[in-house]
Amino acid sequence: MSAELIHRLHFAFTVTFHYLFPQLTMGLALLIVVLKSVALKTGDEKWDRAARFWGRIFGINFVFGVVTGIPMEFEFGTNWARFSRLSGGVIGQPLAMEGVFSFFLESAFLGLFLYGEKRLSKLMHWFSAVMVFIGSWISGFFIIVTDAWMQHPVAYDRLPNGQFEVLSFWQLLMNPWGLLQYAHNMTGAVITGSFVMSAVGAFYLLDGRREDYARIFLKVGVIAGLISSILIIFPTGDLHGKYVAHNQPAAIAAMEGLFKTEDGAGMILIGQPNEETGLVDNPIVVNNLLSFLIYGTTKAQVKGLDQIPHDQWPTALPLLFYAYHIMAGLGTWFLLLMLVSAFLLWRQRLHHSRWALWALLLSFPLPYVANTAGWMTAELGRQPWLIYGLMRTSEGFSDTVSASNGLFTLIGFMGLYALLGLLFTVLIYREISCGPEPQAIHA
Repeated sequence: MSAELIHRLHFAFTVTFHYLFPQLTMGLALLIVVLKSVALKTGDEKWDRAARFWGRIFGINFVFGVVTGIPMEFEFGTNWARFSRLSGGVIGQPLAMEGVFSFFLESAFLGLFLYGEKRLSKLMHWFSAVMVFIGSWISGFFIIVTDAWMQHPVAYDRLPNGQFEVLSFWQLLMNPWGLLQYAHNMTGAVITGSFVMSAVGAFYLLDGRREDYARIFLKVGVIAGLISSILIIFPTGDLHGKYVAHNQPAAIAAMEGLFKTEDGAGMILIGQPNEETGLVDNPIVVNNLLSFLIYGTTKAQVKGLDQIPHDQWPTALPLLFYAYHIMAGLGTWFLLLMLVSAFLLWRQRLHHSRWALWALLLSFPLPYVANTAGWMTAELGRQPWLIYGLMRTSEGFSDTVSASNGLFTLIGFMGLYALLGLLFTVLIYREISCGPEPQAIHA
């Protein structure tokens, strides 16, 4: 294997494992604010205990997110030195702001939320939850802004030595790609939080314990899950998809398996892309749907890969195709499941419908799969570019780090992260087993 491939696999593994944690913290942050708001308004101690319980889950995720996130900062210098040297003047600014502002905001108020409740008024404890939410979502914004510049470079100039510099930091932050991607990504995080909360509630009911808390978890989780499952499709997914189609036509063509330009292009629901023949084998197609979704008319022309130079095609086309369809398919399942669950909740039958509770319980890993597939779609779709249209991936990795050295550290990270994953599972299992009743530890 080449050094370039090893470096790509190395970063892909570390960032994929890392994002298992922030997506839950960002999703739970909003739901904890909801729990605390109801507790503040009603004075119901059960809602307060529910918020404390999910605060502990949040705290565990936060710690593991920090531990797994720090190595990626070093990987920019060790594995992607040429990219960092040339683009550091741009991407370094939002990444630094993420650490200096949002991370410290989130961590400081998380400490107050977890350990300072006895020393704070109820209103100030609620305020600490709000600030944790704001900090976590601002953190996500700065990370998305960084990635969005790589996907759709704006507000930059290139110096004679090849380095990039920012012309307008405000335009960098307001990158249209970044705003659309941020809305779509954060909605996905809320789906993860909603499904995890619903799954814990379903688990308690199926196990015949903590029924009062289970009802709270299901009520908040299902309602938030339904809203976010709608928003992930429309408008966030729809608008982001249209923007990708207009700015990265190779990506959208590969995602949809569109090898040839078509008027009235159909959408392939399932199939196997074959690069050798330029066809999708065994396709199930909805005629004209792709043209309609992108351009609003069933007769519009959609550019296929035949109009794009082959050296600008996504380098892992089949994987991109499958990742996109997994994401879209699971998004459909989320909406259907939450629609049914919300209906049963409204009819006061959800708590007694064991089949629905099992569906919610068994579906909790699926948002992690969908979010991972979504990020794979975004990053694989940008290939072969590291900075779209400006720097190829083959130009950005550290050529002084050999493939064998990169493989050695990759195997090491896999072993270490396997242990971290086991520890995380044990800690989360212990918290769920103990339930919301134990009081939070106070300083």
